[in-house]
Amino acid sequence: MKYLLNTSAMTVKTHGLTLGKFSPLHKGHQLVIETALAEMDKVTVIIYDAPETMLIPLNIRANWLRKLYPQIKVIEAWDGPTEVGNTPEIKRQHENYIINELKIFGITHFYSSEFYGEHISVALGAVNRLVNPSRKIIPISGMKIRENPFVCRKYIHPLVYRDLIANIVFLGAPSTGKTTITKNMAQEYGTVWMPEYGREYWEQNQVERRLSLEQLLEIAEGHLEREESLLYQANQYLFTDTNALTTFMFSQYYHQTAVPKLIELANLASSRYDLVFLCDTDIPYDDTWDRSGDVNRKTFQKQIIGELLARKIPFILLSGNIETRVTKVKTSLSKFQKYKPLLEIFQIG
Repeated sequence: MKYLLNTSAMTVKTHGLTLGKFSPLHKGHQLVIETALAEMDKVTVIIYDAPETMLIPLNIRANWLRKLYPQIKVIEAWDGPTEVGNTPEIKRQHENYIINELKIFGITHFYSSEFYGEHISVALGAVNRLVNPSRKIIPISGMKIRENPFVCRKYIHPLVYRDLIANIVFLGAPSTGKTTITKNMAQEYGTVWMPEYGREYWEQNQVERRLSLEQLLEIAEGHLEREESLLYQANQYLFTDTNALTTFMFSQYYHQTAVPKLIELANLASSRYDLVFLCDTDIPYDDTWDRSGDVNRKTFQKQIIGELLARKIPFILLSGNIETRVTKVKTSLSKFQKYKPLLEIFQIG
């Protein structure tokens, strides 16, 4: 039921406001927003930068809100106060920022689950609308989620959860140990892994060891669909065996062209993965019936390297036996933080 403000002359439309860092957005936040949407004619959400809380950039967190609730107005507060607390000075900072810097006005109801609902609503001349302040309806907090998103994932929308997972891909020519290292790393970190869909598809659909242009597109689409679903099951990392870039290169190798949709998926793959490992050809070639020989393996490896360099995709080379490769991946992941610049992590340059 909509809240209405009655005056002697007219009925004023209601405008609800809520704010937060949403680091990350969880079902408790969503309850506040959805309550406001059910009760208000208009809803505005202010989202603050939170570098001291988590590395996920403000614009990514703001886009969660925009995608889930396209009917709300989202204000990105890049320069908002970062200090939180129940002191007079901190209260004044937040009130001044909202009213004088963001120039928020016309708010009839302020929505929150926090202590600050009282002083913000007074400053705005709005109704203090508390939602689930005891956390009994949805017993979760951002701090608990940050401690272990996997354990708390039932409180996180899939759209949000996938952005908390680091997608690690292993590339390389055929018979360079991609499947072995991918599966091994998933076991090491207690998570899921994405097998190479192309191998399964090829075995079921090849005719005289060849696939059509359209079938190669089906591989890329099928791989991406499975990979996307596994992101919601992953624990911190999803380890992925090859991607659409490899499929695109096979299309170029066998057909000297690729359908536009496959080109699009290959371009998407250029920025989809958080870390790219390239498996070297310094292990014995496994000459199975579905492969075309060691000479072709070495040629294809050169082409992969050329493609990565041309697309300016950073990659880490994995050489040596499986133990050496596992150690290098684990060392890299010990330094890695999603949303932190790779140049800073690995001290490149």
